[in-house]
Amino acid sequence: MASKVMDLIYWKDTERSGMVLTGIVVGLLSLFQLSIITVVSTVSLAVMCFTISVRIYYQILYILSWGDGEHPFKSYLDLDITFSGAQADLYMQKAIVLTLSAVDTLKRLIFVGSLFDSLKLLFLMYLVTYLGDLCNGLTLLIISVIAFFSLPLFYRQRQEQVDGVIAKVQAHVDNFRDILQRLAQGGGPPPDPTPGGAKPKSQ
Repeated sequence: MASKVMDLIYWKDTERSGMVLTGIVVGLLSLFQLSIITVVSTVSLAVMCFTISVRIYYQILYILSWGDGEHPFKSYLDLDITFSGAQADLYMQKAIVLTLSAVDTLKRLIFVGSLFDSLKLLFLMYLVTYLGDLCNGLTLLIISVIAFFSLPLFYRQRQEQVDGVIAKVQAHVDNFRDILQRLAQGGGPPPDPTPGGAKPKSQ
């Protein structure tokens, strides 16, 4: 399953990736005008009409001896999506660990376990309020879907340039973080990394 998802986002099969991306984006865009119940029911109705029509068509071909009678969706029916007991327990344990870890992180941020981290969350939430004025959650979801299908391929094609830009941005972020940490600790110059440290010169 993971390999098929990777094939989609890296456009190994251009036609299939295009169909999936177009279907998801059109479905999300329709939510601007219709309710989610209407969209889901209409899409389900369209899919069922298509699959039933194809199944009847293949059956007619078989009756007329123009086909081999093989089920047109046999590959999808034979697709194994079940989990063994051990796999289900493993995934459940991972889900529980991730959930508890997220709750613990939120607890430390909200109740100010670390003042610096809580201030970062406060600043982030402040920026999100401006983002909410510019667009809604559905717009962000559509942008995320498009980015999910475009950024990995763009990164693979321009990996060196992107890594260089990310390294520069990370250097600026680390520098700004060091400044904030020194201010939070009362200011002063950064410690000398050389062994023994630098000694002030005598007058």
